[in-house]
Amino acid sequence: MKFTLAIGALLAASATAFAPNAALTRAVVASSSSSSSSALESFSSTIFEVKDVAFADTHEQIVKGGRDLFPLLPKAFEGIKEIGVIGWGSQAPAQAQNLRDSLKEAGCDIKVRIGLREGSSSFHEAREVGFSEDADTLGEMFDVIRRSDLVMLLISDAAQAALYKEIFAAMKPGATLGLSHGFLLGYLESIGEKFPEDMDVIAVCPKGMGPSVRRLYEQGKEVNGAGINASFAVHQDVSGKATELALGWGVALGSPFMFETTLSSEYRSDIYGERGILLGAVHGIVESLYRRYQRQGMSPEKAFVESCESITGNIVKIISTKGIKAVYDVLEGDDKEVFKQAYSASYLPAKEILQEIYDEVSSGNEIRTVIMHGKRISKFPVGKIDGTDTWIVGEKVRSERDEANIPLNPFTAGVYVATMMAQIDVLLEAGHPYSEVVNESVIEAVDSLCPYMHYRGVAFMVDNCSFTAKTGSRKWAPRFDYILDQLAYTAVDNGKPVNMDLISAFESHKVHQAVEECCKLRPTVDISVGTASTTKEIVIQ
Repeated sequence: MKFTLAIGALLAASATAFAPNAALTRAVVASSSSSSSSALESFSSTIFEVKDVAFADTHEQIVKGGRDLFPLLPKAFEGIKEIGVIGWGSQAPAQAQNLRDSLKEAGCDIKVRIGLREGSSSFHEAREVGFSEDADTLGEMFDVIRRSDLVMLLISDAAQAALYKEIFAAMKPGATLGLSHGFLLGYLESIGEKFPEDMDVIAVCPKGMGPSVRRLYEQGKEVNGAGINASFAVHQDVSGKATELALGWGVALGSPFMFETTLSSEYRSDIYGERGILLGAVHGIVESLYRRYQRQGMSPEKAFVESCESITGNIVKIISTKGIKAVYDVLEGDDKEVFKQAYSASYLPAKEILQEIYDEVSSGNEIRTVIMHGKRISKFPVGKIDGTDTWIVGEKVRSERDEANIPLNPFTAGVYVATMMAQIDVLLEAGHPYSEVVNESVIEAVDSLCPYMHYRGVAFMVDNCSFTAKTGSRKWAPRFDYILDQLAYTAVDNGKPVNMDLISAFESHKVHQAVEECCKLRPTVDISVGTASTTKEIVIQ
């Protein structure tokens, strides 16, 4: 059965043009020595400890999570009696279960209730994990919204754009609107509207797909909790309690640490990142390298191992624990020279596409794409993306995998790392803080997403993400495939000299210091995708 969105028929709102941002710096090397120009204000908490952390040449504030902080949740959620989790897509099942379990362990008398469309097939899935009408923890979405003190709006971005007026009208006075993505702000800005001024608006945005949020929470119960890092934003604070509630939400989700952002910065970096190295770019990289290696004489199985397996089974594991530069540092002799060739040839072509993506997101074009796709979904359901020879061969390779002997292909490493660094530079040049840049370009890729591709292929990774993410990934993956094949690989084959300025900029890039700091704050366990879980995971047939 093909995956469809029932909200497709609801999407009548049309997106108008966003006001374009000021021109962005496009220097190739300058960003390696530049500072982030984020204008975040400092925040404070009387409940949770706020720590000052050095990320490269900047300082940011974070709050560390952990199950040892659960006794503080009653104070953070003070005044909240009912939480409505609206939707059952990628994030909602994980967040609802994590919140329910954490609040119960903390001794909070707070009801977590799921709100769904009348007749939704997701009622059955919610019942399977313990929510029910009999217990008054499952109901029709607008009824749940009307009763909730905290409305966690986790329906698809396109559905939010279609239903926001009815949702705002249904919320009771004094209720807080909670988001896990800034998409709705971007849409409202595009049509000259804004959130009602009499409500708190907060966001807690896990830096990973919903299933990984639940899996790491379950797998980390014996080691003081584990989960996915989250950004948080306080967009409106009418009550004066919004920051504490947002931090409490993040702690209850199991986030190892939380860093501050704004809704505007979040949606730009998030929508951009998933079209880049997180989903779209890595898909395009694997497809292009798989064909290239076969042209060089490798068997299909060997080509898959040297492309996809090298990334998901070796490269990202090094990055996760030791940082990006460690991939380069472990190479020696000819392998290091091959890395330099691939990096030098791939960086600018990848950055060209990545800059285009960022501009499309900032201008509002990409948000309009998502909304228009939502309108078409009933006519053109989302189809499979793993039917090519690459992923069919991948099934055979995975069934015979020797996990301990997956190679680190230096050419693959050069292409992948160049694309990751190009993504980082575009974000830094646009003024995003290091914590956001590293999480949207590195941590989410290596600790949340690539493990899913390693376990079951690209579709299992992409299709367990949001509708916005899978829409963008399908759109941009072919662009990376094409530009790398046409510009990067031909440059190597034609003997184009290595651009040593690019290599020097990579070697001395300040982001390595920021990544090193983030590695200290990674989850306490590595995600295990193959173990049993109560999370919802999607396989498109």
